[in-house]
Amino acid sequence: MSGLFDRWRTAAEPAADYHPPMPIGLQVWLDDQARVLRLAGPLRSVLALPAPGAGRLHDYLQRRSWLVIEGAPADWQGQPLDLDFHGVLGQPLHTRGWLLRQSEGWMLQLFDIGDLLHEHASTQQQQVEQQLAADISRALRDCSEAHLQQTVSEQLQRLAEHWQAASLQLLLCDDQRWRSYARSDATWPWPDPSRLQPWLAQLPVQGLLDGPASAELQALCADPGLCLLPYRQGPQVQAWLLCAGVAMPLHGEPAQALMQALLQPLLGHLHHARSVHQARHLQQLQQQLGAGWWEWSLHGPLQLDPGLAASLELPAQVSLEQWLARLHPADREPVQLALEQAWAGRELSVSLRLPGTDAPRWLHWAGQLQGRQLRGFILDVSALKAQELQTSAARARLENLIASSPAVIYVQRCSDGALHSEFFSASLQPMLGWAADSEQARQPGLAVHPDDHALWLQRTRDLLREGQARCRVRLRDSRGGYHWILDEARLLRDDLGQPLEVVGLWLDVSEATEAAERVRQSEERYRVLVEDSPAMICRYRPDLSLMFGNRPLADYLQCTPEQLAGMDLGQWLSPAQRAAFVERLRQLTPEQPLSSSEICLQLPGREHAWWIWADRGLFDEHGQLLEIQAVGRDNTEVRRSQQQLLQGAKMATLGELATGLLHEINQPLNVIRMATVNTIKRVENGLAEADYLLEKLRRIEAQTDRVARLVDHMRVFGRRSEVEREWFPAWAAVTAAVALLEEGLRGKGVSVQVSVPDEQPQVLGHQDQLEQVLINLLVNARDALLGLGRRDAAISLHQSLEPGSVVLWVQDNGGGIDPQLHERIFEPFFTTKPAGVGTGLGLSVSHGIVSAMGGSLQVSNQGDGACFCIRLPCHSIS
Repeated sequence: MSGLFDRWRTAAEPAADYHPPMPIGLQVWLDDQARVLRLAGPLRSVLALPAPGAGRLHDYLQRRSWLVIEGAPADWQGQPLDLDFHGVLGQPLHTRGWLLRQSEGWMLQLFDIGDLLHEHASTQQQQVEQQLAADISRALRDCSEAHLQQTVSEQLQRLAEHWQAASLQLLLCDDQRWRSYARSDATWPWPDPSRLQPWLAQLPVQGLLDGPASAELQALCADPGLCLLPYRQGPQVQAWLLCAGVAMPLHGEPAQALMQALLQPLLGHLHHARSVHQARHLQQLQQQLGAGWWEWSLHGPLQLDPGLAASLELPAQVSLEQWLARLHPADREPVQLALEQAWAGRELSVSLRLPGTDAPRWLHWAGQLQGRQLRGFILDVSALKAQELQTSAARARLENLIASSPAVIYVQRCSDGALHSEFFSASLQPMLGWAADSEQARQPGLAVHPDDHALWLQRTRDLLREGQARCRVRLRDSRGGYHWILDEARLLRDDLGQPLEVVGLWLDVSEATEAAERVRQSEERYRVLVEDSPAMICRYRPDLSLMFGNRPLADYLQCTPEQLAGMDLGQWLSPAQRAAFVERLRQLTPEQPLSSSEICLQLPGREHAWWIWADRGLFDEHGQLLEIQAVGRDNTEVRRSQQQLLQGAKMATLGELATGLLHEINQPLNVIRMATVNTIKRVENGLAEADYLLEKLRRIEAQTDRVARLVDHMRVFGRRSEVEREWFPAWAAVTAAVALLEEGLRGKGVSVQVSVPDEQPQVLGHQDQLEQVLINLLVNARDALLGLGRRDAAISLHQSLEPGSVVLWVQDNGGGIDPQLHERIFEPFFTTKPAGVGTGLGLSVSHGIVSAMGGSLQVSNQGDGACFCIRLPCHSIS
């Protein structure tokens, strides 16, 4: 190609003996404005001709080639041109050529370089895939076992990006099933994986893809958006790679090379980790069991497992003499005889002892002859021997216990449906004073209390029918007194299923029975106390389902105490109240099991009721809340009195504002009246223009809206607060309070300076109540300023933020408040105003409103005036 380039550059220079070149590639003749005059050459047949009327060279080229031919053809001369033409089949024709001068015009000689570009792109693609395979293999070889799965996910993401796939998923064999090991991302975008999962579940672990299995796989992967790539090591498939949303075919050596770079180090890691885990598990198991292997050649030393040798305090290789010297003297001869029999071909199995400081160590030595060596294992059976000794000792103690136990063990023989006493333990005499051969021992039914005869007969019937019985009866002792006896008996049968004998136990439970009776009587007294209590007492589970409730609670809920069981206590709570109630229970702990709160309920047939509710949580040994015991009292009347007091304070505030508000309403009414009179005069004199009338009507409309806003805000402010608290921006209350009083304050010469904040956090409560607090503070500041008669009287309001709180500031320049009165200023009925002016409840009610919202109201002197600070818990930034 470079030779052609040099030849055509030489031909570009005019010469006397110039001859046109041979028609190879593509020749395009152009005029000075780049209009195409003629086409020639073999490549002409593959060009897509432009629409009629489009004859410039640009119309033949793809848009990205326009930058190469900017300007006139004279500007392109002397430089190689890479141009992409529109092809007939929709594929671009990549060419390279040069511009030659031709008498009055120009000739563009071009050659097809598509193969060169494709070969270059293929070479680059191979280099990229080789580098990618090396990076993936290096990343997996260098990562630790703890980060292996995360590293595989990251490399799958790299493969997904390289293959332009939506998602990749790697399947490995785990417990004889194919399971997902890692994904390229958190989601699997293929919409119907259920078609493939059953097929993979029944696929053999070897993963052979021959015959019918291959055909099934091709049918399952007919979806062009999914393909399944196997990774083989030999004839078996070691892993599957699921590829979803694939834009290119994934097969051939490049894909297999990338999968090998991913899976070869991964499977090596997993195999090594599995081997290490199994070895560690085997070693731990041997250490726990005190076991280990051993080998012994005929003329060589005894080879011991290193761990076993360390536990036996022996070297790993010992001679027969050393081994026998380590054994208990009583076991040396049996061991020698057992070894001789083992060399003769018999199985070796012998128990032996190793002397110790506290107790001998018991070992079980087992093995057999394999070729010219004895091989086997040694197992520490000290625990089993200790259990045998303990069992023997326990049996001896049990026999002694039966002889001296306060419980009576007896045996009765069954004959023709009747039970005959055959044996009583020696404890019969101390318990009841009966002799083993007495008439009461032969026929215990004669000593049963008359009121318990039915129970005794039922006990016999249950034994013969069901094979066991348990009852509590009274038996008369030798002195004539009665003992409460707990009788537990079991019937034994012979091989044919016929009743054989009864083995039973008598236990004297007189004290326990009498104590249980005393407890029952005590519970009865407490039950009466709970039922007659005026307070509401109940027990309920953490899901608020009632377990018990007394009659006062049932009366409030208009049902019977029996109907309370299983009833949902939260059905009378609003969603917000229920959420707060459950959250309060969640905070109970064994260290802090008590909690109390005021809850609001919507009871049947009445308005909202307010209860003072105290809870105590009961927990299990793991700290899990089992149930809650609660006591409540009705606080509705107190709550209503507080609301009436709050509403009275609000109406008193409205009363103080009434004169100013009437002035505010009167001013727009005067404006409306004057505008109406002027309009009527103009109409009567015939001088009413449309613009004039429209301007007057708009003025009337604006003043009417002003009056409506004042009246509407007074109406909203004057009504009762909602029952449920809600989240609202704290600054919204400031805006509403200022809108209500601003005009009146300015009319009296008091300026209001409001700094609107950029952020407006939300608080929990009632917006109208917070407005009442702000109105009270603004009215008090106004009265203080008017009493001084200052010309620069001003009130400023602004907001600040603290961690978890929003703070509202109301400050004036009215001279401040005597510091000695700061502690009393929030007391009810305390006021510094003259007699007959104010109620003394404004600041007290305001303090109660802010406290109910979880905040605080404080006062201080700053500058030449008083500053009130309202601090409320912050919820969010709106």
